[in-house]
Amino acid sequence: MIVTTKDLFMLAYGKYAVGAYNINNMEQTLGLFQGCLQSGSPFIIQLSKGARKYANPRMLEAMMRAAEEIYPESIFAVHLDHGDEETCYSCIDSGFYSSVMIDASHEPFDKNVEITRRIVERAHAKGLSVEAELGMLGGVEEDIKVDEKHAMLTDPEDAVRFVNLSGCDSLAVAIGTVTALISLAARRAYISSACLKSKKCCLVFPW
Repeated sequence: MIVTTKDLFMLAYGKYAVGAYNINNMEQTLGLFQGCLQSGSPFIIQLSKGARKYANPRMLEAMMRAAEEIYPESIFAVHLDHGDEETCYSCIDSGFYSSVMIDASHEPFDKNVEITRRIVERAHAKGLSVEAELGMLGGVEEDIKVDEKHAMLTDPEDAVRFVNLSGCDSLAVAIGTVTALISLAARRAYISSACLKSKKCCLVFPW
């Protein structure tokens, strides 16, 4: 059964983590469904722009629909990972995705809010959840490249303001990298500060 990421977060918040997995072929799809069913875990399928380019959106959707029929007891969300505005609209209008991520983190704060707000309005009208991003980590993630001089960690106060202004359902924040790890205690303090103040669920990627 396909549900929204917001549904999963509200059930899991304060209790357990929900895994999000990027896939782009049949073997990964079958392994993901089988593994999560064996563990009794709901999960998030993440489809990136790169995966959509590699496998074609129609092929990806067909695999997900087939897996849902083969494993009808599965509970999962179908999520666009790191989408731009055009790709978000395409996924929203497809009627297949239950969640989209708009990554306008490279834009100034106000522009990021403006773009995210447009996505939120269109997605919420069709019952989809929206993830946004604030802050940028140095390094490479698929086709997104950020050099160290442009990297910018997320300020907790900005995170609260961003969520309130944009209306997003979850927020990816920049709080560390694999080459500059921060302590678990610091991560917990950040998450508590940002999420409790906003009174919304934050989706945090601390790598």
